[in-house]
Amino acid sequence: MKKTVNSSVNIRLKTGYSVLGIRAAGFVGIHVSAALKCCVDYVLWLDNWNNYYDPTHKRASTFVGKNGIFIVEGDINDTVLLTNLFEVIHFTHEMYLAAQAGVRYAMQNPNSYIHSNFAGFVNVLEVCKNANPQPAIVWASSSSVYGLNTKVPFSEKDRTDQPASLYAATKKAGEEIAHTYNHIYGLSLTGLRFFTVYGPWGRPDMAYFCFTKDILKRKPIPVFESGNHGTVAHDFTYIDNIVKGCLGALDTTEKSTGSGGKKKGDAQFRIFNLGNTSLCLLRILLVFWRSC
Repeated sequence: MKKTVNSSVNIRLKTGYSVLGIRAAGFVGIHVSAALKCCVDYVLWLDNWNNYYDPTHKRASTFVGKNGIFIVEGDINDTVLLTNLFEVIHFTHEMYLAAQAGVRYAMQNPNSYIHSNFAGFVNVLEVCKNANPQPAIVWASSSSVYGLNTKVPFSEKDRTDQPASLYAATKKAGEEIAHTYNHIYGLSLTGLRFFTVYGPWGRPDMAYFCFTKDILKRKPIPVFESGNHGTVAHDFTYIDNIVKGCLGALDTTEKSTGSGGKKKGDAQFRIFNLGNTSLCLLRILLVFWRSC
């Protein structure tokens, strides 16, 4: 593996950024990987190609494994693999986009969320805090951490201790874990709370795909009312805006302050909402369906 990774290295030393990307084959990773390739010296991606949805959908994407985007196949819980990668490449940054996605799937396979969103994240942070130099990390959190909050729009200052799903609970746990590693070990960490993302090569289980298929088949779409019989609406964020947010967060990170697991000073810790409050896409779909 080390020989293969070494053969991929072609660091131009223009930006000073060498990035470890985690989960290139996910929806967001597919697009971020293409963007990163154009603006950093070197990027290496890690992905386990899990089967939460059909891996052929991922492999058919325009970018993954093509155009000089190099991917190592492996699991984030594999400590030896991660350690070996850091021994070969002195990564300055990490773009962490791994997660077991989906809210309803947690009722079928809760352990997959613990394995990926909790244990996997801890394992990656352990390897990063022992690295020398430690990378600055940008990682994907989720707007689901706002849980049962009813105030909108959400603010980063709002409470996030009322998760409404196991998925949300694991993402909230990830934020607390990140804060702990920042405080104890000096890891520079920036968390991005994504609001439902849509666009080309999106996850096929997302609502807008399901609605569109039903519209084309002239089938009814179930519409669930809120508790007070209010209008149903949902916030979607286009993938290009998410990519810009990821790159902007990476570009404004400060260096980690630790070395070999020992903190030498306070390090940067940030949480940002990455989305907007334009509740339009779902309404457009519903209006279109009702007009058919």
